[in-house]
Amino acid sequence: MRDTLLIALFAFLGAIGAGLLGAVALRLLRRRSLIASLAVVASVAVGAMLAGTLAVAWAMFLSPHDLSVVTTVVAMAAVVSLATALLLGRWVVARSRELAVAARSFGDGGDFAAPAAPATAELEALSRELAATSARLAESRDRERALETSRRELVAWISHDLRTPLAGLRAMSEALEDGVAADPDRYLRQIRTEVERLNTMVGDLFELSRIHVGALTLSPSRMSLYDLVGDALAGADPLAREHGVRLVGEGVEPVPVEVDGKEMSRVLGNLLVNAIRRTPADGTVAVAAERSPDGVVLSVTDGCGGIPEEDLPRVFDTGWRGTHARTPPAGAGLGLAIVRGIVEAHQGRAAVRNIPGGCRFEVTLPTAKA
Repeated sequence: MRDTLLIALFAFLGAIGAGLLGAVALRLLRRRSLIASLAVVASVAVGAMLAGTLAVAWAMFLSPHDLSVVTTVVAMAAVVSLATALLLGRWVVARSRELAVAARSFGDGGDFAAPAAPATAELEALSRELAATSARLAESRDRERALETSRRELVAWISHDLRTPLAGLRAMSEALEDGVAADPDRYLRQIRTEVERLNTMVGDLFELSRIHVGALTLSPSRMSLYDLVGDALAGADPLAREHGVRLVGEGVEPVPVEVDGKEMSRVLGNLLVNAIRRTPADGTVAVAAERSPDGVVLSVTDGCGGIPEEDLPRVFDTGWRGTHARTPPAGAGLGLAIVRGIVEAHQGRAAVRNIPGGCRFEVTLPTAKA
């Protein structure tokens, strides 16, 4: 037993020397190729075995012949180990280079395509992460392109909508200044109408900018949907009468909700104004409110005839106004974008779908806590 312990001690002392040298070599080569590191690891394994063998041989006074035999065996093991380490290193480096080339492709705006050659489990995991990152980048690029398109459309439409009333205001003011207006009172009323339109447009832009920068501050309070819908219907009634549209509040349940009354009134007002303007005379705009498994659903149904299926995903985009002409009272295409922003600020969601003869806008809000 004592001899075994001595052999183990001498072997350990010899191996630890090789291990320390290998650790120093790995530290010096930590920025070099993986092949060099694998070669060092293989050399350390063989060197530790050789050093331990020599230490034991020295302590046990092995004969020169026996020592030569042991050294030859260790040398052959060293050759095989180094060759195996180099082959493994070259294979791993080749797979890593293929992965780097594939990663460079989606970094340049393309899609990531994983190398077809088999790789280690770690490289496979890295490949899956790169594929997921590539998909997220592609989605981000698509959103960025969609936002840029919306910005360009918004700038173009706002420029158009500002130019028309400003030109009218200039012409009417010049007519009043020159004293050639046949009916000054009518001109003044028209000027006031155009100023109100411009004021509404600027207000919408300001509200939308607050939503986009996350500066929309809510002051939620507990209220009944019945009261909220009733106030919205009362506010939209004059416009409905002007357009010959009938407003109906059907199935409005007195469900309590925690919302900012002012902002949610704006949501309902925008939906009702949009529905009234798109519904032909003698048509009906219906408002409903009911419980659902996801919360509370407020809906506004109109008789616009429906929205093309390809346009449904863009209905709530900034500046979207469909195929209708950009003429009053079409607006600047901000109302529905504001609706979505306010609803999402309330942790809800806005959606639209076609129904026979028109479309149905739905706003889903969380139910108030008991």
